[in-house]
Amino acid sequence: MEHANIIEFEVYGRYAMFTDPLTRVGGEKCTYHIPTYEALKGIVSSIYWKPTIIWIVDQVRIMNPIQTEVKGIRPLKYAEKGNDLSFYTYLKDCRYQVRAHFEWNYNRPELENDRNENKHWSMAKRSLEKGGRRDVFLGTRECQAYVEPCIFGEGEGFYDNISQLDYGYMYHGITYPDEAYSKETANTMSIRYFHPILRNGILDFPRPEYCSDTRAIRKESMKAFGLNTSVMEVEKEFSNEFV
Repeated sequence: MEHANIIEFEVYGRYAMFTDPLTRVGGEKCTYHIPTYEALKGIVSSIYWKPTIIWIVDQVRIMNPIQTEVKGIRPLKYAEKGNDLSFYTYLKDCRYQVRAHFEWNYNRPELENDRNENKHWSMAKRSLEKGGRRDVFLGTRECQAYVEPCIFGEGEGFYDNISQLDYGYMYHGITYPDEAYSKETANTMSIRYFHPILRNGILDFPRPEYCSDTRAIRKESMKAFGLNTSVMEVEKEFSNEFV
C-alpha cells in the first residue's frame, strides 16, 4: 500500500549492532545480520519526531555485503567496581536504504489539532536533508551513522540477485503504551517477534499489529500531555529511550 507521506533515505556507518534488548545486560553481545525494525524506527525518529505521529518502517534494503568484526570491550561491571572484559561482534561497513511513512497517533486525542499531514511531511523531508535532528546511530550509541535522502531501489545492492534468505525467529520491536494498537497492548510495554525473509536484498517489515508473537513485559502508563507538560519535555524523555 502506497502512502503520500513516505520518506526514503540511505543510512550508513562503519559499524552496527542490532540485538535483542533481552541480551544486552552484561556479557558478550552479538549482532543480528540485518537491522531490526526498532533500530530503524529509532533512526527515523532521530530524523524527525512528534508525539502526534507514529512512524511505520515499511522496507529496508541491504546494500553492502554482510560482514562482522569482533572487538574486545571493557564494559563496567554491574555488581562491583571496575571493568570487565567482553567480546562484541559488530557488523562493519554498513549501508542500508529505508522506506518509512507516518500515521496519526490516535492514542493522543489532545493533539488532534496538530494533525496537519503536509506540515509534518515537509518538516520530515527538510530534517532528512539536513542529516536529522538528533544523533543517528546503527543500533547502539557507539555505532555512529549518517543519513541522506535517496530513491529506494536505486543503485546496485549486494543481494539483489539472491532470491531468498530466511532469518528464522527475530526481535521486531517494542510497543509502548502511547502506541498501543489493541486492548492487550494498552497500558503495557510489550515486545514483538516475527519471521524475517530477505528477498532480493529487501526485507518487508510487517506492521506491529501483524507480528506473529507478542509478549507483555510490564504494566506502564502513557505519558500524557497536560497544561504543565510541554512537547519539549516529552521529546527529551523520548530521545533518552534510544540512548
